[in-house]
Amino acid sequence: MSSRRKKCKRQILKFGQNVVKFITGTLAADSADEEQEQAAQRHRSETIDQLLAETHFTKKELQILYRGFKNECPTGLVNEETFKNIYANFFPHGDSSNYARFLFKAFDRHQTGSVTFEDFSLGLSALLRGPVEEKLTWVFNLYDINKDGNITKEEMLDIMKAIYDMMGNSIQPRMSEDVPRQHTDLFFQKMDKNQDGVITIDEFIECCQKEENIVKSMYIFENAI
Repeated sequence: MSSRRKKCKRQILKFGQNVVKFITGTLAADSADEEQEQAAQRHRSETIDQLLAETHFTKKELQILYRGFKNECPTGLVNEETFKNIYANFFPHGDSSNYARFLFKAFDRHQTGSVTFEDFSLGLSALLRGPVEEKLTWVFNLYDINKDGNITKEEMLDIMKAIYDMMGNSIQPRMSEDVPRQHTDLFFQKMDKNQDGVITIDEFIECCQKEENIVKSMYIFENAI
């Protein structure tokens, strides 16, 4: 593996660890009055019981995630600007705003403009604990920017450019502006089996499952929490 790829992999791992640290790092309870605390506990119990059946997390893990999420986001909602500001701390050497915008849209399941604890937990469950096909389905949704069920070359290029912008000065030597398009052309040609100008989820999953490095990368965060 080249030094550039190793560095990129380290950056991705660092991001994953920071995401988990962001969610679970602040565990001190807020000083609320007894009635508010009881109401919050009831809501938490209902939410956790529901997510226990929908995610791959244990009840204890969900309780830790919930407490950390509420401490960082007391309203229970994360908007796009807040998400971008949090994400920018993970990649200080580049511009992460575009990639954070795409990632936010992937977490925002119902495209409401806000990410709830349920949204975030389901996304993390797929990425951290889901089988390979579930992980790849979530990644496909990330690349499917307009959520029409297909990935176009322009959508893939937008994501690719956002990734290189995000890595910024951490990639040395600096790459030319043509590199994202070159990589996009290569990947798109490989994935678009029937050459109809779009990549379906079946094409995406089939192609990715044949790439050993992609499959291995899907398990990078398995034991993050």
